Amino acid sequence: MIIWLNGAFGAGKTQTAYELHRRIPRSFVFDPENAGYYIRTNIPQEMARPDFQEHPVWRGINYEMLTYIASGYDGTLIVPMTVTDPGYWDELVGRLKRSGLDVHHFTLTVSREVLLKRLRSRFEGQGSWAAQQIDRCVKSLADETFACHLNTDNLTIAEAAERIAAHLHIELEPDSRGGLKKTMDRITTQLKHIRWFG
Repeated sequence: MIIWLNGAFGAGKTQTAYELHRRIPRSFVFDPENAGYYIRTNIPQEMARPDFQEHPVWRGINYEMLTYIASGYDGTLIVPMTVTDPGYWDELVGRLKRSGLDVHHFTLTVSREVLLKRLRSRFEGQGSWAAQQIDRCVKSLADETFACHLNTDNLTIAEAAERIAAHLHIELEPDSRGGLKKTMDRITTQLKHIRWFG
């Protein structure tokens, strides 16, 4: 099974992905952004594009990697990645589904105000690249192409993970971490996934 978490930057995709990972035995978080960074540092500057998703090879690499992992791993793959272009979406996620893979997609929806608040908590202001993408992402992801939608304005990360698991009939392991450990895990995950460039 592949669980794909979509949403605007700051919606909580990565934190929710790692919450699911901690509580689903035999699960693995796959980050498609890594292919984008690889492409960006291994092509001539003249070929660079503003968004690495515009490179067809980015969609191809991630399709091949997910297909490859799914063919040899009997656990759950969790993929936190914003994809707002319906064509790119079909070329990647639609193609995975047409290949017979069991892909379940959730878009974490969040109001503009809450997104800005969450971005500020990770030291990204209104002028940041992520903040500048809010209106585009919110508008695109509202389309039914990107269902199932889960509003997380008033949900904790744990609650969002639990709703996704319940929708998929997955029984999560109990979370025995104390408050300090939960905070440290959240901060560690956040620091590991800082966007150093757009």
